[in-house]
Amino acid sequence: MNSLYLKKQIEFFIESLSSEKGYSANTCRAYSHDLKEFVSLIYKERFSGKKKQNSIHNFTADQVDGLMIRGYLGFLHKKNKKVTIARKLSAIRSFFRYLVKRGIILDSPLDSILTPKQKKTIPVYLPVDDIFRLLDSIRTDTLSGLRSRAIFETLYSSGIRVSELAGMNVFDVDFRKQVIRVLGKGNKERIVPVGKKALTAISDYRERLQIEAGIGTDENTPLFLNKNKGRLTTRSIGRILEKTAKECGLLIPVSPHSMRHSFATHLLDAGADLRVVQEMLGHKSLSTTQKYTHVSIDRLMETYDKAHPRR
Repeated sequence: MNSLYLKKQIEFFIESLSSEKGYSANTCRAYSHDLKEFVSLIYKERFSGKKKQNSIHNFTADQVDGLMIRGYLGFLHKKNKKVTIARKLSAIRSFFRYLVKRGIILDSPLDSILTPKQKKTIPVYLPVDDIFRLLDSIRTDTLSGLRSRAIFETLYSSGIRVSELAGMNVFDVDFRKQVIRVLGKGNKERIVPVGKKALTAISDYRERLQIEAGIGTDENTPLFLNKNKGRLTTRSIGRILEKTAKECGLLIPVSPHSMRHSFATHLLDAGADLRVVQEMLGHKSLSTTQKYTHVSIDRLMETYDKAHPRR
C-alpha cells in the first residue's frame, strides 16, 4: 500500500478537483484551506504531550483514525455552525474517498462518522411587486444606471448565479435566439433563456458604452465592465444591488442570490415544471430545486383552507 504523506496527497487531491472535476479556483481554495486546517489540528492532537519524532510533513493517511475525526468534530462544534461543520466534513470525506479510490488507504476513517443534520431554511426571495419596484427604480440616464438595470434584469430574467453573470462575455448573448450561454459549477456550460426586457437593457448599456468609451461588441470582451474597463466582480455587483435596494426603500436584505431565488420561486408559483426550472438553474440534483416549491405549497394550503367544506 502506497503511504504518501498527507500534505502531499492534499496537493494531488486539489489538482484532481481542478483538472478532473472542473472545480473553480475559489472552490479548490476552500477545499485546500479546510483540509490543511484539519491535518494541522489532528496532528497537534495526535502528538499532544508526546515527543514529536516526525514533523507534520511526515504525517501519513494511515495514521488517521475515527477517534481523531471525532476529536476534530468536537473542536469544530465549539465555534462553528452546523452548516460550516457539514461543509468541512464533506471536504474531508471527499478527500479520504479519493485516497481509497487510488489505493493509498484501504478504508476511510469517516465511514462511521455521520454528517450533522442541518436546519432546513427557506430561501430568501422577493415578491413580484418588490422585484418590479426594484428594477423600475433604477435610473437609466447614466452609463452606470444602464449597467445596473442590465445586470439585475438579467439576473432576474435568467436565474443565473452572480458568478456566472460576472463571467459572461459579449458573445455569450444571443439576441436573435433570446438565450445566454453561461459557465456554471464544474465548468459545465448551459444555455439559458432570457427575456426581452433583459436583452433590451443589455443592448442599451452596450450602446451607451460604445458612445462614451468607444468599446463595441465586435470583440469577445467581458459583458459588464467596471469603471477601469475591467471585468466587474461579484462583490461589486452585490454592493450595487444592496445600494439600489436601500434607495428604493426595500426593508429586507437583498443579494444577487435572492434574485436567483425570486426567479425560481416565481416560475414555480406560476406553474412551471420543476425539472425545467432545475435545468435553467443548473442544479445537479432535483432536491436542490425542490426547496423553491414552498410558495406554491403555501398558496395551495391557503386555497384549500378557504375552499374545502370540511377544512
